[in-house]
Amino acid sequence: MSSQTTQRALPTGTWSADAIHSTVGFAVPYMAGTFLGTFSDFDARLGDGVLRGTAEVGSVHVQDPNLTAHLQSPEFFDAERFPQLSFEAREISRSGDEVTIAGELTLKGHTEAVEITGHVSDPALDPYGGERFGLQLETTVDRTRFGLNWNNPLPGGEPALANEVTIRVDLQLAKES
Repeated sequence: MSSQTTQRALPTGTWSADAIHSTVGFAVPYMAGTFLGTFSDFDARLGDGVLRGTAEVGSVHVQDPNLTAHLQSPEFFDAERFPQLSFEAREISRSGDEVTIAGELTLKGHTEAVEITGHVSDPALDPYGGERFGLQLETTVDRTRFGLNWNNPLPGGEPALANEVTIRVDLQLAKES
């Protein structure tokens, strides 16, 4: 059996995201391109077979401060009423370096089941005497299912902002002692 099809579990123990070497972000088609954003204040942990993550809505970052304020408004994330996004998964399967995660994503107070796919690396020692591994994950969700309905029609009538949003998470998880 090749390593590509070998089933392996995720590492055991408790692991937490190294925020300096991790990113949580999103991409959504907008007009003639792609609108990108990230969250600078987030946390992710893997322990006892459960992956949990949160992101603070107030930490959303885009290139224009006016757009950042718009994203925090009730037309989008509604940061005042819903200051945090969250994810929890108890079903994690691995085949070689591929991983599939079934969990629940909560945005703006609404929870939906999602499936996330991506890649996982095996644990490795770091230069500081610790141990870490990587998860690169991606899923696409319909933002309107979470109440993020704002749009602006283009002159031809089509919407400027797509409903399908790709969420991308690149984590370096460090083993807790």
